[in-house]
Amino acid sequence: MAVTIDPRPTYMGDRMIVTGTYELGDTSIDLSGLLASIDAVVLTPTAAPGAADPYHINAAGTGVTLTGAGATANGQFFAVGRRS
Repeated sequence: MAVTIDPRPTYMGDRMIVTGTYELGDTSIDLSGLLASIDAVVLTPTAAPGAADPYHINAAGTGVTLTGAGATANGQFFAVGRRS
């Protein structure tokens, strides 16, 4: 289980777009080293989550939490937030 953050974020004024990948079973994405707050996050799994094991996304503060059993597939994410 590992979250990888791409080394080249995009800046727009006081906002930043951060992209990266997550793996099967990951339960959180910590962006506290880059963002002061998260405005939006999008997760794109490489396979559809299983109907019997869905997960929910909660973006609060500077982290993204995948509740339930964690991510049910590998995937990519992007987050938009206020720069820290």
